[in-house]
Amino acid sequence: MEVTRLARVPEAQEFVPEDYFRRLEKHELVREGRPLEIDLGCGDGRFLLGMAEHYPERDFLGVERLLGRVRKVCKKIGKLGLANARVLRLESRYTAEWLLPKESVSRLHLLCPDPWPKFRHHRRRLIQQEFLQAVWDTLEPGGEFLFKTDHPEYFEWAMEKVEAFGKFERLEWPEDAFFYPKTDFQLLWESEGKSLQGLRLKKSAAQAEA
Repeated sequence: MEVTRLARVPEAQEFVPEDYFRRLEKHELVREGRPLEIDLGCGDGRFLLGMAEHYPERDFLGVERLLGRVRKVCKKIGKLGLANARVLRLESRYTAEWLLPKESVSRLHLLCPDPWPKFRHHRRRLIQQEFLQAVWDTLEPGGEFLFKTDHPEYFEWAMEKVEAFGKFERLEWPEDAFFYPKTDFQLLWESEGKSLQGLRLKKSAAQAEA
């Protein structure tokens, strides 16, 4: 079968699958003995870099669609000398639903995604039943899905979708629960007096076996 490759030279810290049209095997993405965390829509990399610096024993993969951002984040990773962070240039929904290996991710982060506020655009929102199922399949037993938004209506939408999905266990998420750097969007919203709401969801081992 013909292998799909990039037409450009990838960045040094960029993760490039051999084939974008098949689900990855766990060994292609996960290093043995090291938890893997995914940052969907990593933007300027502030959160990704902060996490990678704070947790050197963990591996981090940022997913970003825009090439300019991918290049900038890769350069920042190189300057900081982080051996545990990489960036994948791809759309978030496709990555979660079609590329990530089953039961391979320790934590998956979705922070300040586009809320698509107009009713006619709600179908474009990332949190849908198919996406939640993909996240569930991707998480290892005991893994967590962490979501934040500054948009109250989108938060309610997410709550309703998660409740309808019915598999995740919701955990408390106080600000001091663990180290969690702020994204560039969060800093912007807070500077405008807005606050974020978050969901911390767990795939318990018992639920995974059910």
